[in-house]
Amino acid sequence: MADDLTLTVTLRPAALDARRGIVRLHPEVMAALALRPGDPVRLTGARTTAGIVARAETTASRALIYADDLILGNLGVRDGGQVTVEPAPVVEARRVTLTGPPEIVAVVSPEMLRLALLGKVVSTGDDVSLLPQDVLPGAAHRGLVEAARRSLANRVGYAWTSTLLTVTELAGPDAALVTMDTVVAWQDGQVTSGPSPAAVTAVVADPEMPPPSLDDLPGLRAQAKELEELLDLGFNHGEVLARLGTKVTLGVLISGPSGSGKSALVQAVGAAVGATVRPIWAPELAALTNNAAAARLRELSKEVRSGKPSVLLVSDVEALAPRDEPGPISTVFRQVLAETVADGVAVVCTTSRPESVDPALRAPDLLAVQLTVPLPDAAMRREQLGALTRGMPLAEDVRLDDVAGRTPGFVAADLGALAREAGVRAALRHVGNGVAGDAAETDAPSVTMADFEAALDVVRPTSMADSTLEVAEVTLDDVGDMVEVKQVLTESVLWPLTYPDTFARLGVSPPRGVLLYGPPGCGKTYLVKAIAGTGKANVLSVKGAELLSKWVGDSERAVRELFRRAREAAPTLVFLDEVDALAPTRGQSTDGGTADRVVAALLTELDGVEDLRNVVVIGATNRPDLIDPALLRPGRLERLVYVPPPDGEARAAILRASSKAVPLDPAVDLDALGADLEGFSAADCAALIRESALAAMRDSLEASTVTAANVAAARKRVRASLDPAQVAWLSAYAETHQP
Repeated sequence: MADDLTLTVTLRPAALDARRGIVRLHPEVMAALALRPGDPVRLTGARTTAGIVARAETTASRALIYADDLILGNLGVRDGGQVTVEPAPVVEARRVTLTGPPEIVAVVSPEMLRLALLGKVVSTGDDVSLLPQDVLPGAAHRGLVEAARRSLANRVGYAWTSTLLTVTELAGPDAALVTMDTVVAWQDGQVTSGPSPAAVTAVVADPEMPPPSLDDLPGLRAQAKELEELLDLGFNHGEVLARLGTKVTLGVLISGPSGSGKSALVQAVGAAVGATVRPIWAPELAALTNNAAAARLRELSKEVRSGKPSVLLVSDVEALAPRDEPGPISTVFRQVLAETVADGVAVVCTTSRPESVDPALRAPDLLAVQLTVPLPDAAMRREQLGALTRGMPLAEDVRLDDVAGRTPGFVAADLGALAREAGVRAALRHVGNGVAGDAAETDAPSVTMADFEAALDVVRPTSMADSTLEVAEVTLDDVGDMVEVKQVLTESVLWPLTYPDTFARLGVSPPRGVLLYGPPGCGKTYLVKAIAGTGKANVLSVKGAELLSKWVGDSERAVRELFRRAREAAPTLVFLDEVDALAPTRGQSTDGGTADRVVAALLTELDGVEDLRNVVVIGATNRPDLIDPALLRPGRLERLVYVPPPDGEARAAILRASSKAVPLDPAVDLDALGADLEGFSAADCAALIRESALAAMRDSLEASTVTAANVAAARKRVRASLDPAQVAWLSAYAETHQP
């Protein structure tokens, strides 16, 4: 058995490993080093660092260690450098001190930072990210890590996924594991320890910074006014309430998407009514033992019940009072909440997942008032951009209206990240031009529209952080022929997402969904990609079987989660590929009723009590007869669109669209070729163009054009894939099921 091995490091990590301190080795290499998944390893290159080991695929090289750019930087080597790997002892870190960007230090508490580092092995001088180690099976404290993920997105915005911190001090060995008992501190002295209740700190901004004003929160004026009236009445007009023989309950639950400004709203209103706001992050308390958390809750309650107008702000309250698994701390929290509110102190709880909050908190003597912060529409985003860029020198070509129109699903934190990224791009461009800091006034830096364009390429809405769909840069103009189909899709999909005000003005509800059906390879999925590229909407793509699970309740929960994300990211296009696998006719399955429950959940989401605003659903299938009929009624997938196999003219148009970037010889007659390809689908036509280019490469790797001879050679290789019997049946189905 080897004690260490020298391997070559390569930059090819699994997508979910990125910046999480994970390295992958071939299973046989792990066996030779007596390593198991999750064990720490010491890596030595130009520098010595550490990581958590995981298994690579069995097809991976035994001579390679697979890592990401963060590990390479910590090693001080490039892709292809030599690295020595050896097992490291599992030693808990006693104390870790870090440094980072000031804007991160100001809003990320050490307790939240500890959850982001939980399960990682760190060394002095290493760069680490805020992305939690939630990849390896059996990772501890998954609930707390998930709460940290949501809160980081809420406080930092999308930039939290790319922020790097540096370990400046590590008490203990040269590599140690961060646990719940590790003391974590920022270099400026802000500290939190493990289980001690006194060590739980609130997430507080820089004390020298004034609280946000209501003018900095455009779009939240209605909610701010309602909250201000309630607090002002409870704090300053008790005598009026007494004369009327009544009282006001100052318990408030504010719900809304992460990063939408809930905490900032409370801070601003508290400053407006002259109240002290005491913020606390609920997952910090949930991370403690029950006795420690209860003691800390009572301590906080005593602190705010000092006689002065005070607001106790509890962020992410679902961590303290979860709906599914309420524990002893939930009972204590309700008791403390009731005592605090009864004593005239305002308690405001915020959540981005109201469905996960214990319903008992909404009792009349607890959180009696409920406010909702909506997802900003285009007009609200324009106001927020105006406030966020108030201190920026914007160039004349910057069109904030266009930026607002291109940011569906963005909340205030995302727009702030977008503005910061645009400012960074402008600064880099200015520095790159060699302009000194004392340059003439005419050379003063400014943020241009190009900077915002570049920022839009990297900043995504927080609500879409878990989506991995890459929208292709194609539009409906790139789709050959299909004039009638494109017109129907424009009216049914693009108009509701682009012109919702017009539908409201005319007093009609837009179509809720569309079903695309037709033979395989005729462009159904490509049409959806083109619609996604044409419209200014977020896209969620789900293959039919992805939502199905063998565990009872998981499939229905996945459907609810899908549509919750769609509502938060609205306007949204939800694409259900192979929808016949997801919603088969009920009563015919042999899976214990799982498919029937999924269909019921899907029907409820599409046309239930809760309105589905600014969300359009597109289903695609080549077996429409297998779909449950209830899914195809008006109000659900009400528009049935037949995508027929292309005729000669359509095939020629598809060939032209597929060969836009292919240098065809003038002798290639695409019209004649399209007429000759009877039985070819759109996919077959695109494959013919690809095969023609490959034929030209076979003739000569120096070929500059694709000739008619290359096309003729490709024609012999590519066969028609359409089934005449299936085409005939689908054509007959279309005649009887759509106008």
